[in-house]
Amino acid sequence: MTRKSWRLKYGITILIVILLLVLFRLPAVNSKVKNFFYVLSSPIQKSLWQLSTDVSRFLETIENIKKLSKENEELKNKNQELLSRIAIFEEKEKENEKLRTALGIEPEEKFKLILAEVISKDISEDTILINKGSKDGLSLAMPVLTESRALLGRVSEVYDRFSKVILISNKNSSFDAKIQGKDIFGVIKGKGNFSLLMDLIPKGKEFKEGDTVVTAVLGGAFPEGILVGEISRIRKNDADPFDQAEIKPAFDIKKIEDLFIIVDY
Repeated sequence: MTRKSWRLKYGITILIVILLLVLFRLPAVNSKVKNFFYVLSSPIQKSLWQLSTDVSRFLETIENIKKLSKENEELKNKNQELLSRIAIFEEKEKENEKLRTALGIEPEEKFKLILAEVISKDISEDTILINKGSKDGLSLAMPVLTESRALLGRVSEVYDRFSKVILISNKNSSFDAKIQGKDIFGVIKGKGNFSLLMDLIPKGKEFKEGDTVVTAVLGGAFPEGILVGEISRIRKNDADPFDQAEIKPAFDIKKIEDLFIIVDY
């Protein structure tokens, strides 16, 4: 007997038993006949009842599994949301710490800073791309500093969510500067490839290699007193009306990941 024919016969038998149960519940059927039938069919009824109970329990188990699965998924989503909030909190805390560090270098300076991250670097053009833009309050020509508050450059292009920064070493960059602690002024010019030249230094002024160069207020492009770099080589020629000095920038482009934009000073 094949499994298919066995299932068919089993189903027909169950159907007949059910019909007989309904039939023998009618008042017209003799009580002895009913008794005989109940005794005869009781094993089958018990099996049917047990099967029904087992199916009910099985369905209840499936329902509980679905319920537990749903609750587990909800807990998983809540856990992920909590982890996300913790990550955001930690990032904000790190950002605040960096801001406190930057602002704490010279407490008398009242700079309003925005922290940004470097997206990409164009070494050939001495420019970088950052992840803050006009929607974050940035605008053209805003000064850009390193984490240690050394001068890095200025904002040259602004979009909604990112901006381009031209480094002070870019060939299109120039600004007024002075040698710290001395009454010596000049103009810093970008020479490309992360190199700087301090030009238009008046003749007869005494300065040396290793002297620190900072921004001057004369041009107004940057706040006064921001670190630019140090003199690495002096150029003096009696035939030239001014002296010059090569400047080593106070930043290493390879190590820059975060930076600050001065949005108000």
